[in-house]
Amino acid sequence: MKTFPQQLIDGYHTFTEQRLPAEQSRYRALSERGQSPETMVIGCCDSRVSPEVIFDAGPGQLFVVRNIANLVPVYQPDANAHGVSAALEFGVQVLKVKHIVILGHAQCGGVSAIINKTAPLSPGDFIGKWVAMFIKPGEVVEQRDHETKKQFATRIEKAAVFRSIENLMTFPFVRKSVESGHLRLHGAYFGVAEGSLYVLDRETKEFRSVRDNSLV
Repeated sequence: MKTFPQQLIDGYHTFTEQRLPAEQSRYRALSERGQSPETMVIGCCDSRVSPEVIFDAGPGQLFVVRNIANLVPVYQPDANAHGVSAALEFGVQVLKVKHIVILGHAQCGGVSAIINKTAPLSPGDFIGKWVAMFIKPGEVVEQRDHETKKQFATRIEKAAVFRSIENLMTFPFVRKSVESGHLRLHGAYFGVAEGSLYVLDRETKEFRSVRDNSLV
């Protein structure tokens, strides 16, 4: 116990004193009947971008998967282990989620590794191999002449959301649910500094602020 992070102990005490009493009945109900969230969120591991905090979600409301750079791989039914694919399989096939949201964000370290061609952090280069799935064979990711470094990063961070949505549709069970109208795919982008949220308009292919009244 002495080596367990004190911050987590203090946070748990605050949880039991403040939030748990207000939601105890919900926790009991969830333990008895299981979870049935309508929305699955695929977000980044970045500690600044918690879907539950951003969307003010209570227990049982979101089925969340987090990884480096909020990426979804292409469907690849081989002998290897696939964490995101397993979560998708469970979310779509078992939980029957109605929405999947790919949540990208500003100052993404995974995207930074792509655009800065960061050297491997270990002999395994796990990050490098993971983010490499973002780039298609023969595709070049380079800064444009008119772009600042920040603009370049933002463009690629948003492109990662597009690519993940594209990759979602390579999963037969996802495609089937989307085409039958039982599942909808969404993209979103979170600005860390301002706490701003942008939602992808699939028709215009642009991210628009949720503060825009036309999105309501």
